[in-house]
Amino acid sequence: MLKSVLITALALLGPACAQESETFTNPILYEDFPDNDISLGPDGAFYYSASNFHYSPAAPILRSYDLVDWEFVGHSIPRQNFGDGYNLPPTGERAYRGGTWASTLRYRESTGLWYWIGCVNFYHTWVYTAPNPEGPWTNAGNYGNGVCFYDNGLLIDDDDTMYIVYSFNDGKQVNVTQLAPDGLSTVRTEKVIEPGQVSVDSIEGNRMYKFNGFYYILNDHPGSTAYVWKSESPWGPYEGKPLADNVQSPLPGGGAPHQGSLIETPQGDWYFMSFTWAFPSGRLPVLAPIEWQDDGFPTLVTDATTGAWGTSYPLPLPRKPLNHSWASTNYPFTTLTTLPPTFEWNHNPDTDSFTLTPDVGLVLSTATANETDDLYSARNTLTHRVHGEFPTATLELDVGGMADGDRAGLAAFRDRSAYIGAHRTGDELQVVARFNMTLDEWGGPTLDLGEVVETVPLGAFGEVGTRLWFRLSMDVRPDGAHEAGFEYSVDGEAFVAVGGKYELYTGWAFFLGYRFGIFNYATKALGGSVTAVSFATGSK
Repeated sequence: MLKSVLITALALLGPACAQESETFTNPILYEDFPDNDISLGPDGAFYYSASNFHYSPAAPILRSYDLVDWEFVGHSIPRQNFGDGYNLPPTGERAYRGGTWASTLRYRESTGLWYWIGCVNFYHTWVYTAPNPEGPWTNAGNYGNGVCFYDNGLLIDDDDTMYIVYSFNDGKQVNVTQLAPDGLSTVRTEKVIEPGQVSVDSIEGNRMYKFNGFYYILNDHPGSTAYVWKSESPWGPYEGKPLADNVQSPLPGGGAPHQGSLIETPQGDWYFMSFTWAFPSGRLPVLAPIEWQDDGFPTLVTDATTGAWGTSYPLPLPRKPLNHSWASTNYPFTTLTTLPPTFEWNHNPDTDSFTLTPDVGLVLSTATANETDDLYSARNTLTHRVHGEFPTATLELDVGGMADGDRAGLAAFRDRSAYIGAHRTGDELQVVARFNMTLDEWGGPTLDLGEVVETVPLGAFGEVGTRLWFRLSMDVRPDGAHEAGFEYSVDGEAFVAVGGKYELYTGWAFFLGYRFGIFNYATKALGGSVTAVSFATGSK
């Protein structure tokens, strides 16, 4: 009881009245990492698996020793080999909103392997394994066509039996399936929960745990409520209670946290990591303690005055900061031999059309299988998540290898996008601001190729300098201005604004937040290239 009072009291004080060394502030990361599944690894670190849909590599993994300071480890899926659409072929297939949705990641001591399991394309379930979270990850198998373990969670029981819980029939029921000893096939499936038990039309975001001899399922009604279910058997019957019912977000303008993971620390304390819907930024992870009650159910520790998810709580564990800096990172491509895992390609990259070489940089050759003027059909757009309330990025680009009709630059990339870039038109080089490229937010066709809102002629190609700097600044606060501004420079010091402000889109159906996108594509013929020399991100 005393512990609960202390937690609530410190949560009420907020970061302004508490020592930074004693508290943390939500969101944990002001960055888009949805659908978390978090568990403790054999090295004493926590591992966080998230969704990234059509981006490649897929299924990003983060690591932390204190649940507050995180670093990017890698991805469970090196390349999305789930259909032609992931390669943006000339026949026009695309995989927007496909790929990795809510999935699961667990370490199994008996095999010394990590398992990632996820339903892809709503059609079948894939299994990837690795000896370490850093990889190498390989496709160990799948559960066959037509078997979709949607929004699933893996439990490895005390006797090493593997169970997986998931939504079925469009979320109208929840199943538990026992896996074969190797985890690569199924041996038994039972329906354990129906929406009628909680008077909602669908359930998703399933995770499974065992605590004090009981089996627990965490899941949610989309958009509002997290539930915890308890049973003496993995097969039920289960009784349930709300854990977080329309709890106010700790972020002004954010949505109610309701999906995520239950986490036990080595000291026996428990936490709920969820996320708040915060577009245009995305879905941002938030953390809060939970307290187990006499009836065997947990309750969320909230602000005692407002009932909201706390903006600040006591630290779960002593801080152990890692090497990665989220707020400000410089990537000198001329010194790298591999791309850091913070970068993801829009769909699978054409590996024959880019090189990363020390002293040269990242060379992006035009790689669109069919020449296009559609940013959403262009291959090898390299993306990086935005971070913080006012994210910024600066791209240094050598455009000397551009061919007539090529387009290259820096985009605010989402289902409604805008960019600042270099256009080569005939023998002329121009800086162009292009706004409102629009993709159907449900993953359908491109609805608008965008409009050139301002053009700055630089002169005859080959007679002017080839080094350009492009800068993009955003306000991605859910209650903010939702604006992006664009600038360019010819010397890297004096920047000129172009195009005015672009209104960022805040719709939810695309699910993912805005990213920075480095692009180069051909509208006339292949053969041109640009070289990304450096890329720096920050937050004002």
